[in-house]
Amino acid sequence: MFQAINPANNKLLSSISFDDDKTIETKLLLANKAFEVWKKVTLKERIELMSSVSKILLSEKESYAQLMVEEVGKPIRAARAEIEKCAWLCDYYSSNAPRFLEDKLVETSAGKSYVSYQPLGTLLAVMPWNFPFWQVFRFAVPNIIGGNIILLKHAPSVPACTVAIDDIFFKAGFPEDVLVPLYTSHEKTEQIIANSVVKGITLTGSTEAGRTIAALAGKYLKKSVLELGGSDPFIVLADADLKNAAKICAESRLKNAGQSCIGAKRIIVDALVYDEFLRHFEKYFSNVRIGNPADEETEMGPLGRMDLRDNLQQQVERSVKAGAKCTLGGSIPEKEGAWYPPTILTEVKKGMPAFDEELFGPVASIIKARDEEDAIRIANDTDYGLGAAIFTKDMAKGEQIAKTKLNAGSCFVNEFVKSDPRLPFGGINDSGYGRELSSEGIYEFMNAKTIWLG
Repeated sequence: MFQAINPANNKLLSSISFDDDKTIETKLLLANKAFEVWKKVTLKERIELMSSVSKILLSEKESYAQLMVEEVGKPIRAARAEIEKCAWLCDYYSSNAPRFLEDKLVETSAGKSYVSYQPLGTLLAVMPWNFPFWQVFRFAVPNIIGGNIILLKHAPSVPACTVAIDDIFFKAGFPEDVLVPLYTSHEKTEQIIANSVVKGITLTGSTEAGRTIAALAGKYLKKSVLELGGSDPFIVLADADLKNAAKICAESRLKNAGQSCIGAKRIIVDALVYDEFLRHFEKYFSNVRIGNPADEETEMGPLGRMDLRDNLQQQVERSVKAGAKCTLGGSIPEKEGAWYPPTILTEVKKGMPAFDEELFGPVASIIKARDEEDAIRIANDTDYGLGAAIFTKDMAKGEQIAKTKLNAGSCFVNEFVKSDPRLPFGGINDSGYGRELSSEGIYEFMNAKTIWLG
């Protein structure tokens, strides 16, 4: 069952029963029929419909933001920003899709040869709860504009957000079954992927879930894109603006109550400035405004679910038992809901959960490096590879390190890692493969068909 429980107070909000096998089969057949119609709709018409989606998002921003406040505990200002970013995404692809999808002429020995981009068909999207609108739109918008159909298997904890997303496309005038919500359990995933209607799968989630989806995609020969977890290193060099670096690192780590795959997970600081940086960081970290996510002044709300909070606490306790020092937070507060305090762990080393695993919550691992070379070594000493950041006043050095020495899909200098519709987003290694956003994102599930005229 899809079931929403307000993480701020553990109160049940709503529920939706799982689809039975017959309903799933019917939805797949309807999606397949919809594709035969949708792929023939002109790009101009698709873009006009997507522009309507953008307008609806902005005109009803408050109601959509409120759903995220209630279902995942997202502070209201952050929730509004998420809706605005979805609208920006719609506008970006509406403006750029004609250029991305136009035939690309290639000079060969043929009289004429070119590449034509054509949709694959029906795609399964397995989406997470932490950014319940953005994660869906990030995948759905370019693929729907490109002519594909989306089967949306959203997280079971956000039923109202799922219904709202479906309703947005209906209100915008899209043909029925262009975006189809599937209310299913994880146990039904293989059944869906195995169906011949499904031509590709995307997952945003944990590395463990990614391995499962990748195996199924391989088994049934379906194209897949995986955006998985991260243990993003943020390097602070000795010449950095320490106050600014501490502020940015703290903001990154506390964004969405630390429930962000690209948050600053391991903050690696040159020993020469470690103590000073830590003083600034502790100040920012301890002063964040925590409270009712519906309040305008709240900067951090609860975690998304009770089980997530409990798992985070276990990771903190295991790290402390292994030798880490907890200098702030680290204990579950005695109040109803999935609340967890901003927590700082120091003396973190490889072999501890705070170093090796993704801590999905407001817990910062502060690591002392001997020097620049050691900091880079520590940063790359991970199985993940989603994002990384470096702080230095020497922009040329920062660019060189970001470009040639850090192993990640995105590397930022003097800024926290973030997604932007204009730039490709995705990871390497245990953080997944494939890209979303920009032109790369729209091409992932398109058939780049070669046309040769003799």
